[in-house]
Amino acid sequence: MSFADLGLSDELLRAVGDTGYTEPTPIQASAIPSVLMMRDMVAIAQTGTGKTASFVLPMIDILAHGRSRARMPRSLILEPTRELAAQVAENFEQYGKYHKLSMALLIGGVQMGDQVKALEKGVDVLIATPGRLMDLFGRGKILLTGCSMLVIDEADRMLDMGFIPDIEEICTKLPAQRQTLLFSATMPAPIKKLADRFLTNPKTIQVARPATTNTNITQYVVPVKGQGFEKRKVVRQLLRGEDVRTAIIFCNRKTTVRELNKSLKEHGFASGEIHGDMDQSARIAELERFKSGDVNILVASDVAARGLDVKGVSHVINFDAPWHPDDYVHRIGRTGRAGATGIAFTFVGPDDAENIQNIEKLTGEKIKTLDTLPGEPEEDRPAREPRRERGRGDRRPRTEQSAEREVEAPAEPQAATPVTAAPTPAANRAAPRDERQERRRDTRGGWDDQRRGSARHDRDDGPDEGWNGPIPDFLKVTLTT
Repeated sequence: MSFADLGLSDELLRAVGDTGYTEPTPIQASAIPSVLMMRDMVAIAQTGTGKTASFVLPMIDILAHGRSRARMPRSLILEPTRELAAQVAENFEQYGKYHKLSMALLIGGVQMGDQVKALEKGVDVLIATPGRLMDLFGRGKILLTGCSMLVIDEADRMLDMGFIPDIEEICTKLPAQRQTLLFSATMPAPIKKLADRFLTNPKTIQVARPATTNTNITQYVVPVKGQGFEKRKVVRQLLRGEDVRTAIIFCNRKTTVRELNKSLKEHGFASGEIHGDMDQSARIAELERFKSGDVNILVASDVAARGLDVKGVSHVINFDAPWHPDDYVHRIGRTGRAGATGIAFTFVGPDDAENIQNIEKLTGEKIKTLDTLPGEPEEDRPAREPRRERGRGDRRPRTEQSAEREVEAPAEPQAATPVTAAPTPAANRAAPRDERQERRRDTRGGWDDQRRGSARHDRDDGPDEGWNGPIPDFLKVTLTT
């Protein structure tokens, strides 16, 4: 089957051909004809299956007939995060370049005045996050009575982020006679209830059973004995031993993202980072560096796990085993996309056994264990283990402390340091931090807190606000000619 068999217009087929795609994915082949027939639809599809194009392509052809009016968008697409909303906007730019359709993007962290001006001109396609949309609606800056199409994308992610009440309120503001499309990777009870309430006789499409992983992805768990230093050592060996073209490394906390990226750079890797403490402009710039190939390794928190679409990602590494099983599916879904193959590694320590069991229970498959690391191991160097933090009343006897100091002391006595030390050679000053320095950094960085999960303020599992920097071109209103 080709895209021409789906009933799309010649202009749209030309735009699809420009991208290099020749055959639709299963979700596209099933969904596009139904959308063109103006049917409501529930689509259960994993990330990486091409679901964005399955609603963007038919929407462009449907909206090609008609014209927009001020403050009354003709269609609405709801996305849970800014990154996903911006990505859908890019899809509309790419596939709609031979149509005269206007588009506006409503997301947090962008000047509201520019968005209001765009709405006043009238838009055919409005792509929004629920929070910003409700804000503008409450200010009377937008009317939804002319909206004939609604897309609720990543519905299960909306549920996780607490957006379902907002979506229900938005649905009550839309015309009763409309076409509604709901996309979700899983179908928990609240999402089914939402579909039953706001969709009319929908067609249900399911291209993979809920919570299954892409069969094109080879998955491994990698046993690791320690934290911090030991895990960074293993990840460097994996990156050097595997045929890594581009890789995304996921961490559970923002501080871990920063520390790992710094360590990789010090060891000569071309890496970047993205996490929730970065403002929107910095995150977009870092993603562009990754997409363009300036860096081939991206260290990320879960803020990038869903919706990040980068072609050709060969490897995904879970530096930290995800806390939630659903996050595992979305993380590894960054590779093996559009028919390509990929490899996913998940580091598993002594405290991660339950997390892996929950993942295997959700996906219904056993993850293989990687018994031997590829490549040559790094040369072991003597280094102190990070000290365990002790509370009051946890002091050891003086004799035990003295014995530990004797073990840690050098085997041979060292000469006393002179009052005036010789200057450090320039070559040594420029050399990367060695493993002993890196392990000492762990004692200051607090990996023990990460293992115990006490620093909950450092988790990066939600949206961020507060960007007042320059607006990239594709985040502004786009008039496609």
